[in-house]
Amino acid sequence: MQHGSLALVSRKEGPAVWQFRWSEKDLHGARVQRKRVIGTVERYLDEAGARSAIAVLLAEINSDKVRMGSRSITVAQLCDHFEQRELARDNTWRSYSTKKTYQAYLTHWVLPHWRHYELAEVRTIQVESWLRRLPLAKSSCAKIRNLMSVLFNHACRYELFDRNPIYLVRQSAKRRRAPTVLMPAEIKALVDSLGIRERTLVLLAVSTGLRQSELFGLKWGDIDLVQYTMNVTRSIVYGVVGPCKTESSQKPVPVNPRLADALSDWRKQCVYTKPDDWVFASRRHRGRRPYWGQAILRKYVRPVAQRVGIQKCIGWHTFRHTYSTLLRSVGTEFKVMQELLRHSTLRSTLDVYTQAVTPAKHAAQAAVLSLVFSCEANATSPPSVSGGVAA
Repeated sequence: MQHGSLALVSRKEGPAVWQFRWSEKDLHGARVQRKRVIGTVERYLDEAGARSAIAVLLAEINSDKVRMGSRSITVAQLCDHFEQRELARDNTWRSYSTKKTYQAYLTHWVLPHWRHYELAEVRTIQVESWLRRLPLAKSSCAKIRNLMSVLFNHACRYELFDRNPIYLVRQSAKRRRAPTVLMPAEIKALVDSLGIRERTLVLLAVSTGLRQSELFGLKWGDIDLVQYTMNVTRSIVYGVVGPCKTESSQKPVPVNPRLADALSDWRKQCVYTKPDDWVFASRRHRGRRPYWGQAILRKYVRPVAQRVGIQKCIGWHTFRHTYSTLLRSVGTEFKVMQELLRHSTLRSTLDVYTQAVTPAKHAAQAAVLSLVFSCEANATSPPSVSGGVAA
């Protein structure tokens, strides 16, 4: 039975970290050295705290000789094991944004309440009641419920526990209010009042439904202004470049000629225009990074929206919801909507499995833009947007 070694290792940037080292045999019987970062000194103030965090890992290493009883494993220890295995930087099963979200929910909500509970003490009804008391939106509570289910599935996978008490926990994800949607006249007023950079961003967002991470992850080489198509192959979250949210998200996106003209005009204003340059490259970072989306939204888009009389709370995802709703208002087929929005499932499009042809996608997108640019000030009333599909 081995206990491994625990050392405090300094880094060039950031606080020192606790590093655990141990040895094990590979497939050929040769002894190899392993190491794993347990956490920073800010999280585990002393060696005793770090040792507690590797209790489950040690049990796994010595599984042929000693197995921890499920009653001796606490939720805190399970979370430590989960972070070491699933949220490590070298783990590619989950995206960077998912890891950040999981870490935040564990730190701020799961651990403060459940830290000292042993796995066998976690009861379905207790979890259900606790979720109902949280001062969060139902969608956030649903994400916490799903994360706790992932935690217990992790315990079952590593034979640390034999059941998942979260399986029967009921938690609705229904929104308390409908997502914000802009009317065509509002979009026209906003687009006409923005500078060329923000105007191109808003027009791109409202005519393609791209997510914020995809908008700022675009490079000029992704856009074909001759064939009027765009390849969405990457996303950027917290400054980290990664793949798109789903496989469906990487499907080609049609580019309307009006949008193509706007992109061409923007490119003429850019310093960085090579195929491998960001479409919205930051001059401050000399083109190495794109602009920070939330900063543009806060400093430019929202103030202009208020100035033209739009009192709604606008975020980048507002334009995706707007695109979805306007597609529905012009009678777009659900299958075409699903492919234009690049959803991975058909739940939001009534499970219509027929394949949409490319001309139909262009026609639907053109219909949305015609709504926006045919709006003269107070000349027409906005179309009905009832029955919109959430993006």
